[in-house]
This record gives sequence, C-alpha cells and structure tokens, in this order.
Amino acid sequence: MTGGKVDFALIKEATRIELVKLLDSIPGTKAVVWDEKLAGAFSHVADYAFLRTHDVCKMFYITANKLPPSNVAHIIFLARPHTSIMDQINQQLRMISLLCERRLQEHGVRGSFTTVRELPLLLFRLDCDLVSMELPLCFRDLQLDSDPTSVFLVAQALMTIQGVFGLIPNIYGKGQSAKQVYELMVRMRREMGGNEPQVTPQIDQLILIDRSVDLITPLATQLTYDGLIDQFYGINNCTVKLPGEKFAQTSSDSPPSDDSSFMDTKTVQLSSLEILYAEIRDCNFSAVGPRLSRHAKSVKAQYEERHAAKTVGELKQFVQKIPQMEVHKQSVATHTTIAELIQEQIASGIFRPALQMEQEFLKGLDTDKISPFIEDCIAQKESLNTVLRLICLQCIVNSGLKPKILEHYKRDVIHTYGFEHFLTLENLEKAGLLYVQQGRSTYATVRKTMQLTVDDVSEHDPTDMSYVHSGYAPLSARLVEFLQWPGWRAITGVLQVLPGPTLTETQQLPSALRQRSGPEYVIATTKIINGNSFLQYLSDELGGE
Repeated sequence: MTGGKVDFALIKEATRIELVKLLDSIPGTKAVVWDEKLAGAFSHVADYAFLRTHDVCKMFYITANKLPPSNVAHIIFLARPHTSIMDQINQQLRMISLLCERRLQEHGVRGSFTTVRELPLLLFRLDCDLVSMELPLCFRDLQLDSDPTSVFLVAQALMTIQGVFGLIPNIYGKGQSAKQVYELMVRMRREMGGNEPQVTPQIDQLILIDRSVDLITPLATQLTYDGLIDQFYGINNCTVKLPGEKFAQTSSDSPPSDDSSFMDTKTVQLSSLEILYAEIRDCNFSAVGPRLSRHAKSVKAQYEERHAAKTVGELKQFVQKIPQMEVHKQSVATHTTIAELIQEQIASGIFRPALQMEQEFLKGLDTDKISPFIEDCIAQKESLNTVLRLICLQCIVNSGLKPKILEHYKRDVIHTYGFEHFLTLENLEKAGLLYVQQGRSTYATVRKTMQLTVDDVSEHDPTDMSYVHSGYAPLSARLVEFLQWPGWRAITGVLQVLPGPTLTETQQLPSALRQRSGPEYVIATTKIINGNSFLQYLSDELGGE
C-alpha cells in the first residue's frame, strides 16, 4: 500500500451514504426490521441515534413472531438473501436473487412489498484494519449449492474499493475462483465505458487466494489471544458474549449477590482502539499472561504516585490522570478475566491432546493410518466438531484417505453420533474436505518448500508467523510472504501442485490518470499458469446449517 495503511474509514462513509440513500428514498417515519446477523455489522456503520435523524423510529429483529405494533408510515426489512430467512419471515431486501423472489411468491407475500431492492455496498468496516463482507456462508453456497453469487459479490466489493481508493495496478491470484473474480472485475470495468472514478491509486497490490488453495489453515487451531476467544466463545462483529458472573466478581470488592443478574452474559467490544487489546490480540496465548501482569503492575504503580504528590499542583496533575488510569485499570481487569476463562477452557476437556494430534498431522506424521486418538474421541463421544476437524485435517495433509480408513471413520461417526450425520459427511465430501486418496501426497513438498512447520518457534518474541499456531505457518499467508520476496517464480513447483490457475495481472489506468502520472502505467497483460480444472473445495463449514 502506498504511503502506509489504507484509511478504511472511507469505506464506512461510503456504506453509510448508501444506507442514507435507501432510507431517504422512503419519505416519512420508518421501522427497520433487521436480520439479526446484519444488525451487528450495520452498527459499525450507523448507530440508532444516527438512524433517528433519518426518521427511523423503531427497530426490531426478524423472528417468527408477530411484529409489535408501531405507529410508522413504512416498515423496512433488511435481510440477507437466504431461503431460510425467506421461510421464516418471507421477505428480503439487501441482496435479491431470483430464488428469493420465487420463495416470496411461494408464500404468497411478494405483492405485500412496495419495493424489493438491493443495497449495493457490501463492505462493513469492523475495525481500523478490518473490512468484512459479512457473508459467512459464501463458501458453502459455492461448493455445496453451486451458487456463484458470492464470486460476483466479491468482484463487486473490490470494484467498490477501487472506486474509493483508485485502480489497483497489480493483481495476483491463485485458484479458479480468483480467476473468475478478476474476469468479472474486468467486465464490470468495461461496462463503465470509461466513466470510472478518476482517483489516484492508493493501493499497490491485490492478492486473491481461493479457500480451496489452503483448506488446512481453517482446520488448524488458532493459538493467538484473539483466535482462542473466537474458538471458545465466538467473535461476531468485533464483540464477544462471555459468562457475566465472572465479570460481576471482579467489578467490585464485595462478594457477588444471589441476584440472577450476575448470571447474565457480558458483551465485550473488541477494538484495536483499545490500547491493551491492540497489543495482545495477535500474541500467542502463552505470551498474554506476562503482558497482562506487566500492565497490572503499571496500573498499581500509577495509583501509588498519589503518595508522592506533595503540592496542590502535583495533586491536580494526579487527579487529571485518574480518568485515563481508570480506563486502563478496567481494560486490564476485563482482559485478565477473559484470559482466565480461556485458560479454564484449555485446561478442561481434550483441548491439549487434540492440539498435539493436530500438530503431528501438520508435520506429516502417521497420516496414512487410522488414528487411535480419533478412535478414542469417537468412542468417548467427544465434540463432533473436534473429531471432524481432525479427520479432515488428516485427510487433506495426506491428499486423501485410503478407502478402508475413510469408511472406518464414517462408520464410527454415524454409529456414535447418529445417522443424520450421513448428510454432514456427504457435505464434507462435496466441499473437498473428505475424500478417497488419489495418487501420492504433495503436502510434504509444499510443507518443506513453503516452510509451513517450524520447530524452534519463539512464542514470546516471534520472528516468524508460525508462532500463531505454535509451529505452523498458514499456507495462504506464506503465499503472500513469498510473493513479496523472493516472488512466486521461486516456488513454481508448489504453485503447480496447488489447485487452480496462478494469476499475474496488471490493470491499465484511465487515460486521464495515465497522462497525469506518466507512461509507466500503460500496461495490460494477463498471464495464467497451471490452468488446472476447478476443484470445488471452497468451504470453511464442516457440515453446518
């Protein structure tokens, strides 16, 4: 990126403008009925106070229940385009598709809507360095339902980014869907007919990597502070819900009462604007404790400074620092409690032995035989999610499982967890996460060339990205690292065994900007290496909803 980080606040502002256009196009008082998973994302764009300035008087969630009575002129539904939502509330408004319209017609409510339109912007700025499309099922839609809508939406979102930050001159990609996204971007640009925004480029490179290229990483356990919060409690829209009683005990020096309110959940906002969280969020969890201890000692030392204040001026300076000290103290207390909750989860159950098994698979050990540990987990009816993650991880690093091993695992899972999980296993096969071995495993070559596993990794003072998994470096991240240096030409052999074509693209700037910037931008080439057939592997889901 030219000149440092991209200012994603511009994306937030562009999304807000589109929302305002939608609201202001409907005159009069309004009630907004939210798809609950969208509401959290939109809260990063516009809060209720802002929405009230555009005549939004009431807000509700989409449920199967009847809407409460409200004296408003219009009701606006904001929802994702999924048939399950259509079944539940029979409407859709954010992204429309023929399938959704057909579902509305089946319910006989299509004519009840004054308008059904698409909100064009699909990006939500969740943090200063994080923009999300909030489409958690896009991989599943592509792989299991053969619905390519997500590919189009990705291309559309990237065109939005280019409209805000200027044309991205260099585009690299790996995978068939990456190629499709680029081709859609080229088509969308061509359809503009030269009327694209004349914005000086602020982003140097765009790197597109299919999930099918790296199915290992989503199966590996995240060992950073942020990753383990998500692993155990789930982070949604940069917030996490935690057991409230743990925080009630630390909120005051008095013992907790018998009031049931102490059992409520505690919602914690996770934002890099919080100095402490920004420091520890990407740390390996083993390094979080010492950092929290150091900050706790710092808080104590700051409060001890009051004893050194002798004059009125010194006391005044101390008093002025109290609000900031209180914020820091509360931050330390909150993250100490979260760390304790994570430690309890790690110490209980089979987390540690499952992690050890996982790391052995990542090193390529005993991947071609039935794992006694997985068998024991199934026999003890441990979490199905843990069992399936390990089976799929073993399968992928081994380039498939022998037919007898695969059938053995499938039979044990169905007998133990129920026949309904036959569909779960079938979905895993469709997603490319579970399959019969065909040919020799290529993982050993990829692992060695890309340095995916590192034995002597420093978790407290890391110099390599492999610290995030205590020894495993994500393949997709390594691809980005190698692209920067020494370049993908140095790993041609690895790129050939990974699924899908390799793309090296350059985009020609608009003529007005070329004249302004000089002839160095007048380039337009397309190079496709290793044009393998499309392997349908694009899925993070392990047979979910």
